[in-house]
Amino acid sequence: MCIRSEISVVLRIFVLPLCFAFDASAESYDRPPHETTISRSENTSDDQGIRFACKPNQLEVVESDMSDYLASLEVAPGLVVKKMDRTNGTLVFTLNTPKDDVDTLSLKDKPELMLQDEVVSLPAKRGKERKVHTVSKKEILLATLQHGRLTEFKDGNCNIEALKDHVGIRQNTVAWSERMNLVWPDGGSARWNMKYWERGTPKAGFPLHEAINDVFNNQHKYSIGCYAAAKIVMIQGLLDYYRRIKKDPALLKIVENRLWADKEPLVNVEPGIMWDFETDFDPNELERPGKILKIQYGIAPKNFIPGDWAYLLNTDQISYRKTGYEGSNAIYMGRNKFIDLYNDRGHFYTFQQKIDEVYQWRNGVFNRSRDSAKIKPLAEQEMERLSTPPSEGGILMDFRVSPYLFRSNELPKIQ
Repeated sequence: MCIRSEISVVLRIFVLPLCFAFDASAESYDRPPHETTISRSENTSDDQGIRFACKPNQLEVVESDMSDYLASLEVAPGLVVKKMDRTNGTLVFTLNTPKDDVDTLSLKDKPELMLQDEVVSLPAKRGKERKVHTVSKKEILLATLQHGRLTEFKDGNCNIEALKDHVGIRQNTVAWSERMNLVWPDGGSARWNMKYWERGTPKAGFPLHEAINDVFNNQHKYSIGCYAAAKIVMIQGLLDYYRRIKKDPALLKIVENRLWADKEPLVNVEPGIMWDFETDFDPNELERPGKILKIQYGIAPKNFIPGDWAYLLNTDQISYRKTGYEGSNAIYMGRNKFIDLYNDRGHFYTFQQKIDEVYQWRNGVFNRSRDSAKIKPLAEQEMERLSTPPSEGGILMDFRVSPYLFRSNELPKIQ
C-alpha cells in the first residue's frame, strides 16, 4: 500500500479508488476513521479575501499597484471591495459578493466575471513546447478574493509582485496537471525512469528540475502511487515557476535547498500536521513544517483556489478499512475541476463527482462500470451535507495546503 516511508506510516489516498501502492510491507488499514480533534484557523479577524499588512508608506504603493493589476486582468473595478485601515497598516480586497457567498467552484458560471481559459506553453521533449488550455490568472485572483478565507501578504511579501508570484505558481501547478496520464501500479511495485530516479530519490548528476520534468514528459515510464505523484505536481508548479517563468535564481535556490535539506526531495514536502486526524498519527509530526507547503485551516466548504491540495475523508467505518479507500486527496484546477492523475475520467473530476466517488464506496462501488447496480444516487440535500467537514456530517476536511510565500523572512526552519 502507499506508505509515507520517511516516517513509517500509511500514505494518504488520492482521487482513484485503490490509490495505494508502492510498498507491500506496509501495515494494513484495520481501524475506523475519526474526526479532527483540533479546531484551527489562521484567520482570527473578520477580514476575508486578500490582506496586505504593511508599513504606512507601503500601503499607498500597494493600493496603486493593485489597481493596475486588476485592470491588467480585466477585472472591473465594481467587482472588488477595498478597505483601508491606516491605523493598523492593513489594506483588504474582497470580491464584491454577499458575505455568505464562499463558493469558488461556480465562478466560471457567472457571466459578469467573463472568465475564459488561458493558453500557456510548457516545455516538452527534445526542446519543443506544447500548448495547454488551463485556468486563467483572473479566475485564480477572483477565487483568492472570494469570501471564505483570508490570504495575507506581509513583511517581504508586502507588494504586488508577491501576489503575482502567488497567482503564477498556482496557474503553473494547474497547467502541469492538465494532461496527467501516469501508469497505475495496481497494487504492484512502483516504477521510475531509472535514468533519473532510484526508487523515488533523484540520482546524482542531474539537476532536480530535469528529474521532475521527466515525470511529466515521459509519463509512461512512471508507475507511481497517488501520494508521490501529487507531491511531484506541487513541486513542479513551484520549481518550474521560479526557474523557467520567473527566472529568479535566488528564490529558486531557496526552494531547492529546502527540498534537498535531507537529501530526499520528495520527503516531508507537506506539514506533518496535515495527517493528524488519522488514528496512527505520530505526535512527533505535529510541529514538523512542510519543506515547501503550508496548511490553512477553517476554510469554508466549496472554497478552493486553483492549486489547492484538499482532502476528502471516507467516514464509513466498513469501506474505510478497505485498502485504498480511506479517503481522497485532490488538487483543485479551477473551473470546478480536480486532478485526475491516471486519466480515469477524461483528465479531471468535478467536485460533485469527487463527493459521489468517495460516498459510493460505502455502497460497494469500487468500479463504476462493474458495480453500477450498487450506485445510490445522491439527492441535492445529501450532496450539500457531504460537502461539509466530518464534524458536520460531511466528508470534506476544512484545510487546504499550498506553497509558502518564499519572500517571507518567516519561513519555518526545517527540522
